[in-house]
Amino acid sequence: MFRALYRTVLGPDRTRVLAGPLGRLRVPVHAALIIYALVWGIVASAGYVRQADSDGWWVVIFLVTVGPYVLLVRSPLYAWRLAVPGFYFVSILIAGEGAAAMQYWTAAPLFVVVVAFYSRAIVITATLITMALIIASEPQAADMALFVPIVSAVVYLLGARGRAERELEQERDAKAALEERARIAREMHDVVAHHMSLVVVRCETAPYRLKGLNEEAEKEFAEVGEAAREAITDMQRLLGVLRTNGEVAQREPQPGISRITELARPGDEAEIDVDDVPEAVGLTAYRIVQEALTNATRHAPGSKASVHVRRDGDRLDVLVRNTAGGPSRGGGSGQGLVGMRERVAVHGGTLTVKSTEDGGFMVRARIPLGDK
Repeated sequence: MFRALYRTVLGPDRTRVLAGPLGRLRVPVHAALIIYALVWGIVASAGYVRQADSDGWWVVIFLVTVGPYVLLVRSPLYAWRLAVPGFYFVSILIAGEGAAAMQYWTAAPLFVVVVAFYSRAIVITATLITMALIIASEPQAADMALFVPIVSAVVYLLGARGRAERELEQERDAKAALEERARIAREMHDVVAHHMSLVVVRCETAPYRLKGLNEEAEKEFAEVGEAAREAITDMQRLLGVLRTNGEVAQREPQPGISRITELARPGDEAEIDVDDVPEAVGLTAYRIVQEALTNATRHAPGSKASVHVRRDGDRLDVLVRNTAGGPSRGGGSGQGLVGMRERVAVHGGTLTVKSTEDGGFMVRARIPLGDK
């Protein structure tokens, strides 16, 4: 109970509202609710001015009424928290019968959004707090307070499907992230194994390349080479664990930055201004460009793309833009952006994905180069 109270009143809010395919409704819905709040803010302010001398409190009433709706786009729960004390404050200022009813309709959309999109524990706690607030502000409005759980139950049931879809989407994103991490580990095996093989070769050839080595130095090189061989063997065992059932081991070497130009489609522009980067970074850059161009082909058929890879200080800047194209062909797992973020995160870099003003799309990764 105390945990639910904390999550409702003080806890951080990470719930995504109108995300995914419904994201395009976010702006118009928020704008409509802002207009709704403005109307009620004017009504409440005018009601206060009519019953009392104009002492300036009407401005506070207006801001308290409209403020939570401005915050709604960031977090409905935060907006509801701001509205709760504001509700009680305005009810005290605007005395008289019907004041609670007016405030009830002012804050009702905020309460409905919380009930529709949040967990059962938060919904129950918010319902009880709202009921107590109505009764405290106007004891004669007990019948109105009893109406709150009815609204809460109906809206909660209507929002059950949306909550289930969001939970499924979160689980799908988490699964995609785990799968992508396993894939990254499998690909990185080749890069690391290559470096370890070089260590083995240099240790074995040290007695022939370096003249005058004593017996202890030769023994030391031999031990280092043996440790490197054991490390390669252990990595191969680990790679076997990371493979899914029936997956065949890859025999081809991992692609690097030099092969990015091969990904360009006819009519695309590809400009690579750097070639000396760590293998792991080059592999990440290749996969990002590959995924970005695949998405452009799938979701913007007929579009033209430009690929620019250059060094920017101690980072590799990978920029892929595509113009607007035809209707999306659909398909794909829908987890390509998740995979790109995971790859960039391995190096501690940043990934920016957004639509462009001309109707196209942009993918930009900034990957630290580290010490080569």
